Amino acid sequence: MAVVGDVLINGTPFAPGEARLSVFDVGLQRGYGCFEAFRAYRGRIFRLGLHLDRLELSAERLAIALPRRRDLERWAADRALAGGDCIVRMFVTGGLDPFNPGTDNSVIVLAEPLPPPKASLEIAPLPAPWHPGGSVSELTGAKTLSYGPNLAASLAARRTGADDALLIGRDGTVLEGPTYSVAWITADRLETPGIDLGILASITRSVALDVAPSCGLEVVEGSFPLQRVIGADEVMALSTLKEVMPVSRVGDRRFAVGERSAQLAAGFEQVVRRELALD
Repeated sequence: MAVVGDVLINGTPFAPGEARLSVFDVGLQRGYGCFEAFRAYRGRIFRLGLHLDRLELSAERLAIALPRRRDLERWAADRALAGGDCIVRMFVTGGLDPFNPGTDNSVIVLAEPLPPPKASLEIAPLPAPWHPGGSVSELTGAKTLSYGPNLAASLAARRTGADDALLIGRDGTVLEGPTYSVAWITADRLETPGIDLGILASITRSVALDVAPSCGLEVVEGSFPLQRVIGADEVMALSTLKEVMPVSRVGDRRFAVGERSAQLAAGFEQVVRRELALD
């Protein structure tokens, strides 16, 4: 993993080669913990407060007490300033006692350089029987470290020649990507799976839905079969890293990079520039 500058562990800076985590931490042993990824533009994080709200929700679901919020804000801002245009990642481990979450745990904050930009994404629909798909559990709404199934789906999709996966529920419902939300346009409707399906409450997704009416699009959230995506006019992936990225292939169906997707991407960029005073 490429890292910009130091890695902060509970606020203490370490050179990347010196950063260490106990082998007894349940974040490592059991994937028990949570995380967030923030996008920094010129050293400033977009909607840091909403990301930390989501981190607090995840930690609450896991019964892990977080450090003071102002410390989390300071650590994230420090790494964003070091990274400039970058991704800032914050990992919260479960600690050393599996029956008392947060005991001697670590909060790790680092900045990664942005990968080379892609013009579009090709995705392969894959079954995701592990996904909640609308069912409720103790970790509903939490963004946990247990991303093994998601990563396995991404790797399986790449073996087919795609860039990433599109997760499909046990009943055939379209859910999300392993690390992104999905939306599509049919005529003047922007459709996207509903949050009640157990998908991540993506901050980029929420911005895109807010921008859509100004692009002449009616927003419809719900439960949709894969065929609804295959038959769409345009498809897009939404995430902190991808922002609003056109999808050029879903399975065997290819899509042109459409005008409406470009409008949504431009609208998203305008929101970022306005909120971070980048102009």
